[in-house]
Amino acid sequence: MAIERVISGMRPTGNLHLGHFNGVLKNWINLQHEFECLFFVADWHALTTHYDSPEIIEENVWEMVVDWIAAGVDPATATIFIQSKVPEHAELHTLLSMITPLGWLERVPTYKDQQEKLSSKDLSTYGFLGYPLLQSADILIYKATQVPVGEDQIPHIEFTREIARRFNHLYGKETGFVEKAEEAIKKLGSKKSSLYMEMKTAYQENGDQEALDSAQVLIEEHQGLSLGDKERLLGFLEGGGKMILVEPEYKLAPASKMIGLDGQKMSKSYNNTIALRESPESVEKKIKTMPTDPARIRRNDPGNPNHCPVWQLHQVYSSDEVKAWVETGCKEAKIGCIECKQPVIDAINKELKPIQERAFHYIEDPDLVKNIVAEGCEKAKKLARETMREVREAMGLNY
Repeated sequence: MAIERVISGMRPTGNLHLGHFNGVLKNWINLQHEFECLFFVADWHALTTHYDSPEIIEENVWEMVVDWIAAGVDPATATIFIQSKVPEHAELHTLLSMITPLGWLERVPTYKDQQEKLSSKDLSTYGFLGYPLLQSADILIYKATQVPVGEDQIPHIEFTREIARRFNHLYGKETGFVEKAEEAIKKLGSKKSSLYMEMKTAYQENGDQEALDSAQVLIEEHQGLSLGDKERLLGFLEGGGKMILVEPEYKLAPASKMIGLDGQKMSKSYNNTIALRESPESVEKKIKTMPTDPARIRRNDPGNPNHCPVWQLHQVYSSDEVKAWVETGCKEAKIGCIECKQPVIDAINKELKPIQERAFHYIEDPDLVKNIVAEGCEKAKKLARETMREVREAMGLNY
């Protein structure tokens, strides 16, 4: 099988909050221990909606990277970089735009949704229409096999798969492809050559997925094949041409249970967030002023936790024992709302303390962050350049 590579990006919108931490960063932190991971600051994507206020992007870039590292994204394990520092993204985006039907872009569900949500901005721009294609370039340039997304982003990955398929169909048929693939088969040796052909037949004639998986492993583990030969054999296996761009799979991110201070989804646009660098005093003040069950006007009025936003925070931060105490205490009016909120305050401050301590270290020495990002950009560029070399060659642009 091809190396499992995960890519994910985040637009630089400023300091991150608990919604980002529970919804994205915890997932990244787990993935970095399982796969080769690349995490990037999507600063070009930020321009699709903030093209009229670019001055906020630079500051947000560094603040966000500090939050990532402080939260536990490990630069020794994952590659952290900035999208605009790897200009190959833009080159691939341009080349893919030559083959992308306009209708494919217009039917991406988030295109109309975002225009309606951000109706105060003029989003009738080419950049906004084309942002799903830029997103595809971000993924395809690293031959990523998996992309962690929420359910609403699944259509973007399907779109990316279609783009990769279209590109491979148009440009994967190199001159003499079959002859070159047959020569590569001989390099496997007689026993493995026969095995490869058996598995190829089993997959192409009977749709045997297990045979496809086994053949992919056989190709990847063979030491005597060049990268070009491996790609020819992978393409030949699936009945196409040379596999230039990899079709990624989506990896559904665990749904975030994080709600904001007002009971809605935690979001800066609702002004209901707790930032990762929020002071303990501010956390306490914000939680203590959260609305509760409107039926509990007085201390001795019984309530229903399901009608209270604080109960949703208990689902994330409290043990079963504390939740049982809250449920009984609320329904039977044995505890007041301030008492109910205290375990949440304590748990959030406990979670944020080590993050803030690590963040302080990087805030005090900004060069540390810039060096991490510079190193990550170089690693990303190396991978991106290799893909672009293959893309240019396939499109006849290597003169």
